[in-house]
Amino acid sequence: MAGRKACIVGGGMCKWGVREASYIDMVQEAAKECLDDIPGLKPTSIDGLLFASTFVGRRSAQANTAPVVAERLGLKPTSICARVDVLCAGGSTGILLAKGLIESAMSDVVMVVGCEKLYTPERWQVQYDEIAAIDHDWDGPQGIGPPPLWFAMIAKEHMKHYGTKREHLGMVSVTNYGYGYTNPKGHFQKKLTMEDVLNATEIAAPLGLYDCCPLTDGSAAVIVASEEKARELSDRPLVYIRGGAQVSLHSVSANWPGEHLGDWPHLRLAAKKAYENAKISSDEVDVAQVHDCFSISEIIEVEELGFCKKGEGGPYVNSGQTKLGGAVPTNSDGGLLSCGHPFGATGIRQAIEIVRQLQGRAVNQVNKAAIGLTHNLSGSCVEHTIVIYGREPRK
Repeated sequence: MAGRKACIVGGGMCKWGVREASYIDMVQEAAKECLDDIPGLKPTSIDGLLFASTFVGRRSAQANTAPVVAERLGLKPTSICARVDVLCAGGSTGILLAKGLIESAMSDVVMVVGCEKLYTPERWQVQYDEIAAIDHDWDGPQGIGPPPLWFAMIAKEHMKHYGTKREHLGMVSVTNYGYGYTNPKGHFQKKLTMEDVLNATEIAAPLGLYDCCPLTDGSAAVIVASEEKARELSDRPLVYIRGGAQVSLHSVSANWPGEHLGDWPHLRLAAKKAYENAKISSDEVDVAQVHDCFSISEIIEVEELGFCKKGEGGPYVNSGQTKLGGAVPTNSDGGLLSCGHPFGATGIRQAIEIVRQLQGRAVNQVNKAAIGLTHNLSGSCVEHTIVIYGREPRK
């Protein structure tokens, strides 16, 4: 059993956006596309299920959801059947857990599927649900939470300390919507100009409408398998899960670990640990999916991930380094800003895009992509999760 390697074989997602479908409907749609993406896979070969969702119980009144999902998908898990709740990082966490299950020989083939119902049936309720996702005793009563007010404060701090401009934020939105225009499964399929972004309705200064990801219903699913099983299931190039990391240094906003809100040492540490675990350096990353829940978050993330120097994220994005042909094409399927953000499904959508990039079948294909990275933050930026994928296994 020594030396087993985990591969991500393929995946699929349902249409994301404003859906009247139930969470079970969307999970079934995503799982069907996932199975269609891997013609050699039969449901009976899947021995593990990890279901990533935070608000499914609050939005559907269904508790203990993993066995229900398994039943509705026709699966009979014999190694693991569990729900993963890490808010925005649920999907990526599920993939890291599946990697461990495969490499320990506890599982051979694991489906990781995520889903949230956020926009419907009661859009207003999700604002209260999100407050429940932060420290409920300390920050919640003060109204501090993951929505725009918190990231508006982060943006102002980054502008103050590093000279980041409003147009830098706008370029994130323009670039990512440009990518998302070609993604029929995302929430939006439209292009933006800088004028569109700068003239949009203000949500929380300096953030406008297009600086914020939308409330979205959606599901996505991937299959993680041992190297041997992956070869049996598909003749496409293998994509190995080379490594990753998850770091959480605080929960209460008063204990923010950085010198100011524009300084994210917890992401720097997660990046350091992930690169060491995957045995790569930041300059080896060919394509990335980062957590652009708000435009400012992508600017800080490209800094802390080591794609550019600290404080230079704005000019880095503005100069086109996240576009095709740039240093590290980023969010090549539209990211959270264009695709939307059904929390537990987002890290899985990111993984699907990275797999397609490394297999050479992405729509916005990065030339000769060999190593890809996904990143999620959770809640009011209290937790950072990174997964690194490669066409070659970790040496």
